[in-house]
Amino acid sequence: MIWHLLALAVAGLGAAGIAVLLRSLSGKRLPKWIVPIFAGAGMLTYQIYYEYNWFEHKQSQLPEASQVVEIDQEGVFWRPWTYMFPMTVGFTVLDTDKIARVERDGQRISQFILYEFDKEYVDLVSHQTHLLNCTTQELVPMAEDGALRVSAMRRVERSDPLYQSVCQ
Repeated sequence: MIWHLLALAVAGLGAAGIAVLLRSLSGKRLPKWIVPIFAGAGMLTYQIYYEYNWFEHKQSQLPEASQVVEIDQEGVFWRPWTYMFPMTVGFTVLDTDKIARVERDGQRISQFILYEFDKEYVDLVSHQTHLLNCTTQELVPMAEDGALRVSAMRRVERSDPLYQSVCQ
């Protein structure tokens, strides 16, 4: 976070420096208020760049065995451009190295861990173990004590990237 704030300040100072240079090259004919306008525009440009590249940056930090199975994109009202170009605010990752497959009573069942990354003022990461019945396409999260949370069960389509990664 401190590096992000430092980069934001450098972007603002750099843009303000460009404005000062333009003002001096014009023989001081450009108004003084151009300097803070450039500084603000530089910081806003950096912030937009950072927010739209957050997903690619986080994805590059993941281990080789990780596979992104869901991406959450949305628009935010205080960033009106996000309605036209939604930004990624979260994604779900499957750890393909830790998939345990079992066959019971003619049904293929897989146990795996899903990691959820959420973009907040500080990035949040949570993980949860899941069971996926590949035969019936039912996905059930597990509590930390190993109990199944049947109330949160949902069906997964065969075309879903999670189903394809876990069951095939």
